[in-house]
Amino acid sequence: MLQAIGLTSTPRRNGPPAVRDLSLEALPGRVTALLGAAGSGKTTALRLMLELEPGRGLTYYRGRLLHQVAHPGHEVGVLLGDVPGHPSRTVRGQLRMLCAAVGVPVSRADEMIEAVGLTGVHDLRLGGLPLGMDRRLGLACALLGDPHTLLLDEPGAGLAARENLWLYELLHAHAHSGGTVLFTTADPKEAARNADRVLTLDTGRLAADQDAAEFARTRLRPRVVVRTPHAARLAAVLNQEARAARRSVEVVPEGGSRLSVYGTDCAAVGDTAFRHGVLVHRLTDESGDTGAPPADDPSTPAPVPAGTDPAPSGPAPSDPASAVPRQAPRRERRPARAPRHPVRYEVRRLLGLPSTWLAAAATLVVSVVLAVLLARGGGTPVPVAVAGWPELSPLPPAALGAGLLGALAFGDEYRHPALTSGRGVVPRRLGLLVAKLAVSGTVALLLGVLTVVVDIEVLRLVYGGDLIPVPKNWPSLSASWLGLAVGCAWAGVLGAGVFRATAAGVAAVLAVPVAVVPALRAVLTRVPTRPVAGLPARLRELLPTQWPSAGDRWLDGVLRVVGQPVGMALVLSLATLLGAYLLTGLRRRARW
Repeated sequence: MLQAIGLTSTPRRNGPPAVRDLSLEALPGRVTALLGAAGSGKTTALRLMLELEPGRGLTYYRGRLLHQVAHPGHEVGVLLGDVPGHPSRTVRGQLRMLCAAVGVPVSRADEMIEAVGLTGVHDLRLGGLPLGMDRRLGLACALLGDPHTLLLDEPGAGLAARENLWLYELLHAHAHSGGTVLFTTADPKEAARNADRVLTLDTGRLAADQDAAEFARTRLRPRVVVRTPHAARLAAVLNQEARAARRSVEVVPEGGSRLSVYGTDCAAVGDTAFRHGVLVHRLTDESGDTGAPPADDPSTPAPVPAGTDPAPSGPAPSDPASAVPRQAPRRERRPARAPRHPVRYEVRRLLGLPSTWLAAAATLVVSVVLAVLLARGGGTPVPVAVAGWPELSPLPPAALGAGLLGALAFGDEYRHPALTSGRGVVPRRLGLLVAKLAVSGTVALLLGVLTVVVDIEVLRLVYGGDLIPVPKNWPSLSASWLGLAVGCAWAGVLGAGVFRATAAGVAAVLAVPVAVVPALRAVLTRVPTRPVAGLPARLRELLPTQWPSAGDRWLDGVLRVVGQPVGMALVLSLATLLGAYLLTGLRRRARW
């Protein structure tokens, strides 16, 4: 059961709130329609229920608030508009990625693909899906965690009749299995035809709460729809015969060749057209909306005196949680939950995009070309040639590629959000940040090692093995090289996470050699420094247990790498970005 109590959105600028003191129920085993014209507050009401909109009020899902549910994906399935996601990701890749976010086995993706009829198109890209397939994918995403409640915002808008029929058959099947379904629509006929219960929303308030049969009887009336090239002539004839027979018939021209005739049936209209020789292209019975519910409609809530709070319509909530005071405290927006398996989610997110493989391939190609050109003259040091690092470039291609892939970790999330129900924010949880840092660091290590190996083999192939000797200090060079790649990747992750853009992450990577290193060198040249020789031995004396002697060499190597201007600049930049990331996350949490 879904129970919403006193939902009120934050007032809009120079206008009233979109939703005002809205209370409603959606019962399990039934499909409930939230009907309202454009601007009536339907979408805002759903976002308030999902705690994605600032305002007041409470929404209970089987007696629990949404932020009290340990795993929301198993309780609520959401479809708000089109399916968000990177347009280059495949249907199966999108669902497999979301399986890690929801916390279900990856086999669930194939089950949902088959359930919604996408078996033959599972390798299509999201950017090329037609509307019907996009809506099927949206339902597959909503049903991925087998939720009890489904919240859908105008799911049938723009669909063909066949797709529309399939959609509501699926929703009724979910309701018949014991689930709760609430969908919004602006079409009264769609609500009457596909819902078991219709809640009418008018200017942010609940105007009526009716069963579908009662709604159709009180809000819809039968009409005859006629299409004819002689609409004006047929309208005049129908009005003339109605006056002569003293029958209450209303003829409403609807533009062009279409007429709506109320108070009669198809047979009478067809007979009149035949007698007067009027050509008819279409003649059918339909139902039309009569507008807002009448004042004497027993299902319409009674007017409420000014200064009082209206009682919620419909049956009284049976759950004890509904006994909350009507004036609920201001809603506190909480950060959206991170994926249940963040590392698995991040790996699937990264490997499911063609841009990842293109960036890695471009990095290898550029590095190989630069390495061959640098080694051609013979005067370039071997480490510089192997890294493919010319003097005119602030960073080698491997470090730039690692930084770009790191920046995409958060840049893609903000540009094509797929984690939250509202698809508007990325959860700023520590687990997701650690997962992105771990995966991007691992990718940077692999890219750095692969670049060096490929460059060395190509140089040996082109110039021979004798001309490419192995330096004696290769361990420290390797540590510096891999540390540079990992540091650039982490700078890209944190920069994009703080400023919510891929370009900002790349700028954070380039800022290290372009701005931070020169400034740091200028400071170090003016300030006298003291050596830290013997620090590993002094640290060993402070610790209760002794580490192996090899640990001294490793720690000394790390200190030498960090003590270099580039290493020190990377450490300072990463510390600053990490602090900014945590600070912005805490500030948003406090403001929400």
